[in-house]
Amino acid sequence: MAPRLNQIIAIEKGIKSQALRDLTDAHKTLQKTALLSGISRTYRSKDEEGEVFPPESTKVQVNVEEIIRETTDIMTKLFDITATKDWANNKARADVVVDGQTIVKDVPVTYLLFLEKQLTDLHTFIKKLPTLDAGESWEYDPSSDCFATEPLQTTKTKKVPRNHVKAEATEHHPAQVEVYYEDIVVGYWKTIKFSGALPAKRVNELLQRIQKLQHAVKFAREEANSIEVEEQKIGKRVFDFLFAP
Repeated sequence: MAPRLNQIIAIEKGIKSQALRDLTDAHKTLQKTALLSGISRTYRSKDEEGEVFPPESTKVQVNVEEIIRETTDIMTKLFDITATKDWANNKARADVVVDGQTIVKDVPVTYLLFLEKQLTDLHTFIKKLPTLDAGESWEYDPSSDCFATEPLQTTKTKKVPRNHVKAEATEHHPAQVEVYYEDIVVGYWKTIKFSGALPAKRVNELLQRIQKLQHAVKFAREEANSIEVEEQKIGKRVFDFLFAP
């Protein structure tokens, strides 16, 4: 049995509030850059007698693509419930067309207004998506489901005391020895950086796409608002009833 329009209206407010909370929470989470970063460090001693250090690692706790998927799920529910209401309640309609492709067909003008507002919020959301550090070379790592850098090897050094004889010992004087410290390599660190952020190119593509859709929705709204409407004479009947003798 299909739901009634008043039932849709009754639940729309709750879904809209939930979607706003989830979008806000997602936005706040993505500003915590520490959750997007991970690292893996392993140590290899230069020789068998060298010190042993355990590996170090920090996992990526937040993945931007996953946040996008979760945000998309709740926003889809909001878009669908609002569409269900508007399709039943409006006659002014137009198609949303981007580069010759019809994205949504026969859209009521009230839903087009809703889309404009939501796309503005989503534009802000996409614009602030974290991007990968341009100073690093990143490749997608399927095993960790995020981006990773090439392993970088660095050395670990240790200060070792050395003696420098300034003057040899004589019959009457001991040798004059100066102690100094020399840095010697005792091992190697291999470091791989991880990130759940997105390439700047990907974010720019998303921005271009939503901007095209925003323009298409505005054009559709103008087209929908230009239709001829049948003028209604409701007021006279209402007041005739209210103020009848």
